[in-house]
Amino acid sequence: MHFSFQYTKVWIPDPDEVWRSAEIIKDYKEGDKSLHLKFEDDTIYEYPVDLKTNQLPFLRNPDILVGENDLTALSYLHEPAVLHNLKVRFLESNHIYTYCGIVLVAINPYEQLPIYEQDVIYAYSGQNMGDMDPHIFAVAEEAYKQMARDEKNQSIIVSGESGAGKTVSAKYAMRFFASVGGSASETNIEEKVLASSPIMEAIGNAKTTRNDNSSRFGKYIQIGFDKRYHIIGANMRTYLLEKSRVVFQAEDERNYHIFYQLCASASLPEFQDLALTCAEDFFYTSLGGDTTIDGVDDADDFEKTRHAFTLLGVKESHQMTIFKIIASILHLGNLEIQAERDGESCSISKQDEHLNNFCRLLGVEHSQMEHWLCHRKLVTTAETYIKPMSVQQVMNAKNALAKHIYAQLFNWIVEHINKALHTTVKQHSFIGVLDIYGFETFEVNSFEQFCINYANEKLQQQFNSHVFKLEQEEYMKEQIPWTLIDFYDNQPCIDLIEAKLGILDLLDEECKVPKGTDQNWAQKLYDRHSSSQHFQKPRMSNTSFIVVHFADKVEYQSDGFLEKNRDTVYEEQINILKASKYQMVADLFHDEKDSVPATPTVKGAAPKISVRSARPAVKAANKEHKKTVGHQFRNSLHLLMETLNATTPHYVRCIKPNDEKLPFKFDPKRAVQQLRACGVLETIRISAAGYPSRWSYHDFFNRYRVLMKKREISKNDKKLICKTLLENLIKDPDKFQFGRTKIFFRAGQVAYLEKLRADKFRAATIMIQKTVRGWLQRVKYRRMRDAAITIQRYTRGHLARRLADHLRKTRAAIIFQKQYRMLRILHAFQKIRNATITIQAFTRGMFVRKIYHKILLEHKATIIQKHARAWLARKQFLRFKCAAVVIQCYFRRMKARQELKKLKIEARSAQHLKKLNIGMENKVVQLQRKIDDQNKEYKHLNEQLSALTSTYSADVEKLKKELEQYRQNRGDSNQLVNLRKEIESLRLELENAHSERKIIEDTYDKEKDLLQKVYLEEENALLKQEKEEFNNRILYTVKENLLMKKELEEERSRYQNLVKEYSRLEQRYDNLRDEMTIIKVMEEAFYISPDVGLDKAAMDMTLFLKLQKRVRELEQERKKLQTQLEKKKSQVKDRQELESENKKLKNELNELRKTIVDRVTQNNSSNDIQDSYTLLLNQLKSANEELEVRKEEVLILRAQIIKAAQQKDAGKNMTEDWGYLNEDGELGLAYQGLKQVARLLEAQLQDQRREHEEEVETLKTQMETLREEMEKQQQAFFQTLQLPPEAQVEFGIQQEITRLTNENLDFKELLEKLEKNEKKLKKQLKIYMKKVQDFEGNSGFRHELTRQVTVQRKEKDFQGMLEYYKEDEPLLIRNLITDLKPQTVSATVPCLPAYILYMCIRHADYINDDQKVHSLLTSTINGIKKVLKKHNDDFQMTSFWLANTCRLLHCLKQYSGDTGFMTQNTAKQNEHCLKNFDLTEYRQVLSDLSIQIYQQLFKIAEGMLQPMIVSAMLESESIQGLSGLKSMGYRNRSSSMVDGDNSYSLDAVIRQMNTFHSILCDQGLDPEIIQQVFKQLFYMINAVTLNNLLLRKDVCSWSTGMQLRYNISQLEEWLRGKNLQQSGAAETVEPLIQAAQLLQLKKKTSEDAEAICSLCTSLTTQQIVKILNLYTPVNEFEERVTVAFIRNIQANLQERNDPPQLLLDYKYMFPVLFPFSPSSITMDSIHIPASLNLEFLNEV
Repeated sequence: MHFSFQYTKVWIPDPDEVWRSAEIIKDYKEGDKSLHLKFEDDTIYEYPVDLKTNQLPFLRNPDILVGENDLTALSYLHEPAVLHNLKVRFLESNHIYTYCGIVLVAINPYEQLPIYEQDVIYAYSGQNMGDMDPHIFAVAEEAYKQMARDEKNQSIIVSGESGAGKTVSAKYAMRFFASVGGSASETNIEEKVLASSPIMEAIGNAKTTRNDNSSRFGKYIQIGFDKRYHIIGANMRTYLLEKSRVVFQAEDERNYHIFYQLCASASLPEFQDLALTCAEDFFYTSLGGDTTIDGVDDADDFEKTRHAFTLLGVKESHQMTIFKIIASILHLGNLEIQAERDGESCSISKQDEHLNNFCRLLGVEHSQMEHWLCHRKLVTTAETYIKPMSVQQVMNAKNALAKHIYAQLFNWIVEHINKALHTTVKQHSFIGVLDIYGFETFEVNSFEQFCINYANEKLQQQFNSHVFKLEQEEYMKEQIPWTLIDFYDNQPCIDLIEAKLGILDLLDEECKVPKGTDQNWAQKLYDRHSSSQHFQKPRMSNTSFIVVHFADKVEYQSDGFLEKNRDTVYEEQINILKASKYQMVADLFHDEKDSVPATPTVKGAAPKISVRSARPAVKAANKEHKKTVGHQFRNSLHLLMETLNATTPHYVRCIKPNDEKLPFKFDPKRAVQQLRACGVLETIRISAAGYPSRWSYHDFFNRYRVLMKKREISKNDKKLICKTLLENLIKDPDKFQFGRTKIFFRAGQVAYLEKLRADKFRAATIMIQKTVRGWLQRVKYRRMRDAAITIQRYTRGHLARRLADHLRKTRAAIIFQKQYRMLRILHAFQKIRNATITIQAFTRGMFVRKIYHKILLEHKATIIQKHARAWLARKQFLRFKCAAVVIQCYFRRMKARQELKKLKIEARSAQHLKKLNIGMENKVVQLQRKIDDQNKEYKHLNEQLSALTSTYSADVEKLKKELEQYRQNRGDSNQLVNLRKEIESLRLELENAHSERKIIEDTYDKEKDLLQKVYLEEENALLKQEKEEFNNRILYTVKENLLMKKELEEERSRYQNLVKEYSRLEQRYDNLRDEMTIIKVMEEAFYISPDVGLDKAAMDMTLFLKLQKRVRELEQERKKLQTQLEKKKSQVKDRQELESENKKLKNELNELRKTIVDRVTQNNSSNDIQDSYTLLLNQLKSANEELEVRKEEVLILRAQIIKAAQQKDAGKNMTEDWGYLNEDGELGLAYQGLKQVARLLEAQLQDQRREHEEEVETLKTQMETLREEMEKQQQAFFQTLQLPPEAQVEFGIQQEITRLTNENLDFKELLEKLEKNEKKLKKQLKIYMKKVQDFEGNSGFRHELTRQVTVQRKEKDFQGMLEYYKEDEPLLIRNLITDLKPQTVSATVPCLPAYILYMCIRHADYINDDQKVHSLLTSTINGIKKVLKKHNDDFQMTSFWLANTCRLLHCLKQYSGDTGFMTQNTAKQNEHCLKNFDLTEYRQVLSDLSIQIYQQLFKIAEGMLQPMIVSAMLESESIQGLSGLKSMGYRNRSSSMVDGDNSYSLDAVIRQMNTFHSILCDQGLDPEIIQQVFKQLFYMINAVTLNNLLLRKDVCSWSTGMQLRYNISQLEEWLRGKNLQQSGAAETVEPLIQAAQLLQLKKKTSEDAEAICSLCTSLTTQQIVKILNLYTPVNEFEERVTVAFIRNIQANLQERNDPPQLLLDYKYMFPVLFPFSPSSITMDSIHIPASLNLEFLNEV
């Protein structure tokens, strides 16, 4: 099968660029001798192919894979691909960090970048390593997380050439640990760890040709952590200090920084004794030439160094001694040695100023030092000789002494730094940071380079084995077959150096030979190792040798090896220094076993490693026992490797991009050289040998499902789908493997799949283009066809309309003729018909009137007869009736008087009154029914009467009209002429009047217009002036207000920060106090049991404290339950006593009434009854009188109804003339009675109608409320149907809870009403009892009572004050604050504890007790702080106390008496104001406490919401099918990632915010504060999301922009749904909206650049450029953002003055405001529930 190679892109070796990209322009067939290529500059090139090896050039990766975060994600893994990817990221995107498997490659930018601020540390903290862009902070976070999760020690190995940025990388890693794992105590150990950096840089770093701040020693810093993973201490080991730099520097290099810093500060008064001048004046600091570094201020750095010494606890005296020793080294270098004539000896002048200064500063004897600098002692078996030295020997001895002094000082400083960083707290684990020199090769390589490259060989071996081990673990974890990968093992090279009779062994052996030389040692090496493949002898030299290292061949010059290995210093000079008068100088040179204490052993987690100083034990000058430098270095290196092998390593490889130190310049040759040296390419080779590309099944399915068929996608098993697809696409089964969770691909297979995917998209694109073009042509044809049809239609329509118009006109003419003829005949017919009808009407009317008059006369005669007969009968009946009534009246009066006496007796009893009322009600109901019947009959009669009268009146009116028409017809002829004349004259007069009026109006209008114009002009001028003045005033006031507002905001934010800091310090103080108590108890326990170990004592003590605390809690709980039980019992007893007492009182009252009635009947004439009893009797009399009045009214109504019925009977035969028969006025009286009854009934009807209307309105309102509730429930039901099942259950529970709480509130209100009624009844009962007792006492009654008499307290209305005793204050605070749960008062008035506290404060103010007020407020504030400290992660509890604190603050303002706070108070509320005390200061304290609670509330909300934000906003697929994932390489299987899906959707965020909102609303928090809370939360969402977007390349794509914009719109919709759009929360997410739009906008032309600049006003220039640099196409059809476009954006944004930081500070908090919000609740209306257990509070 033949594959086409045409248009394939490849890499060709190039001498200048190392690798060059080219494209095959002619298809290659096997056997061709060359490849026809075209470079990117269109030049043609023939690349020869070796037919023997058939080695073709490397293939280039697809463009979509270029710029990946991880080099192992590349499909083709080889050197040119790695180099190109690093170059693109470094130059085009300005990304200095790139992953290469487990290695972080860091390229030195030689420029300060804004990617190391504190906000970046917070952004990387807690994130998985593959989630964010590569960064040193990501590696540090990975190490910190693995230490916490696996409980295993970690190491970060930073290596690279000098100038590659190792020291800076290590420094930033330590800064990350100091920020993330800050110490829990006040020791500030993290600051001390960071403070060690400037000291070590000053004494161990120097300027070299490659680096201005090159570390000339290696160091390994172990940062110790406790069980909570806070930093507790640190320890530093140092390796191979370059001592030769003290006495020699190459050209354009400097000595160690500390020398230049001290010279720059020599003018300070405290350094006058050092006798220093500028650095150019000293030999040891001027050898390199220029003594300054551009951009570095040595004096300023020296101040930082001194500050660091102070921070680490180095005393001022010790600091001065250190500086004296350093200055003495400079003076030692300036000694002038004078040669004697013989040339074998020399001397130093006694007047030598520098020697005097050297001896003075070190405190040694001048003469001895002068002597032994020029002489040496030779000791033989027989005698001791003193031999003078030559000038060269003295120079060598002087330099050796200077190096030794500096080395000892360096070791002393390191030792004291370790002491300062040491801690007595037990270390749980540690993270080590190794900052060590990289592989070095120079033109002349000596002993230092040999040791450095030896260390790198050891580290490379450890690195290779770790990489291989990780690959093996990955394959085993995924359960795929694997073969042994061959990787470079440098053990033979290491054996050559350190094995028995290796290079170091032979060197030490040669050092022991008395007259050993470098040449002899080199010859031994040739003889011993000439057969080794890693050792070579140069052709042109007999004093040098070549070692084949893993990175390169290095030729070492043997000259100086022996001297540097011996490191000889004469014993006599050291003895003089030991005798120094300065103790510190003497201690430096004493034997190490005496001077240096053993570093304590630090226990690690697993395995246990003893951490000791890496500085080898340097013995005294006794040569026989002194270890060589090589031996010491080998031992310390073995110790380091043991430590590293016992930890989990993390690798950072620093690359130097160019030797000129130019920012963002990339030299491919230097980069490749370093990549080979640091092992990055070896990592690539190991990865490429196996399966470098790895995809999870889910990601592979999402990326390549376009290659699948529809029937395959319909399957549920994604694993099976992926397997089927790969087996169909890739025929060779060795090219891929199916793991447990991932698919593994050989190199190049992902590129092949990408090509297939691109081909599928290309085919689909062609199909879409074809279809769209066909559709466009069809649309064009249809448009032309429709146009032709339209023209035809309009032409035919015009012809048809013309014909229709002609036909219509013809038909209209015929109709006109027909209608005219018809009208003429119709008018003639109507005249004849009208005349006939008129004659008939008059004739018929005359006959009808005659008949009507006859009937009327007969009817009137009948009526007269009827009334006469009725009058006679009634007169006779009335006479009989009156006689009977008189008889009955006399009889009834006699009976009534008898009955009255009985009734008066009975009326005094309440039962009788009730019976009467019952009877009256029945009678009234019966009367009402009768009245209704009468009313109906009355209405019926009225209707009949009105019908008759209307018919008569209609007939009369008709006749009158006919008569008037008849009269008018007679006089029409004469009147018509007169009327016409009058009309004409009137018309003329009217026209004249109109004309005159018009003239007058015109003149008036003209004059009016002129006057108005003049007036308006003057008025406009005045108004303009006033307007300008007002505008100026308004502008001035607005500016003043803005300035004042800004100042107020700044002051408020500063104040709130101070409050926050105060609360933090207060918290720390509490923590320290707790720790001190625990330490004291531990010390006591340790003292009690000295035999037992410290760990056991501490453990027993903590257990004892826990048990003691638990016992105390159980005791308190038992007491509380006992008190509650006693209270319940007492309540039951009190209730029973009250019920029995109530029954007794009722019985006694009834007995008392009976006795009083009996006494009154017996003594009617007695005047001994007092006013209280007369009051009762008067009330009874008034009730009886009212009853009599009601009886009389009922009798009157009954009589009137009877009369009305009689009149109705009589009125049936009545006609129009009924008034003639009313002779004696009886009919009038009956009519008046009926009118009164009708009015009464009408009033009752109106009342009934009003009540009915009110009932209808109430029913309507109830129906509307029910309808609204039903709609809400329907909406909620539809919403729940759309939710998932879990959310449905949760929503249903929330609905049920709200319903139950509402019902609970209703029942509470009902209960309160019933309790109020009960209280009123009790009050009335007590009042009556008191009156009865007073009456008994005054009237002389003495009844023998069987019960004990109790004095009743007179109750008054509740005044809104609560009284308590001083000793009950702790109980009040405990029940109301400390032990109170929000659920206890959830169904009561919101903020009930605040109201209760204010009522207690008001009572203390009322009794003028200032101590009580002070004590209560202080206890309240402390209690709230205690509760918040205990529940520092409970959102509900914190919001509850924020609401109560704010409400208490508002109450103190509302009732303070200040008029400004009392504007909305009612008169009742004004009575509740404080009278005696001004609590302004406490208001301020409560305001500060509210700020602290608000900050804690937001901290809790932030902790709950922050883990969801990134996943919900950037990673979850809100819009399905938009994501186009790419392979993430090794880091998507980072060991920091745990199993399981921890992703969140936007719904989870919205649910969480709904929870927050409902809790805040339920607690009764002010709406303004709720708005501020959600504004702050939305700012945090914006900041966290934007920061993550700015640090992640994988999410900067068009699809993410679309998802992000949709998510933001959902959040905005939520704000509108909660009525929070006025809170300003929507404005805080504006930068995120603009970032989403920036991802979606077109990014090609200059117009696009201008559009981006005008749109993205809320983003800074750095943020815009960063997003454009990170922008990543999801597929190959998208284009990358060009560098020219980014430069265009930067040019357009130059005028902006944006802040320098890249990320937003998501911890920034807006200043919070607590606006005054008065309560409408009065204090006397508040009910205290029994569940609060506040029975000891008394209502005043």
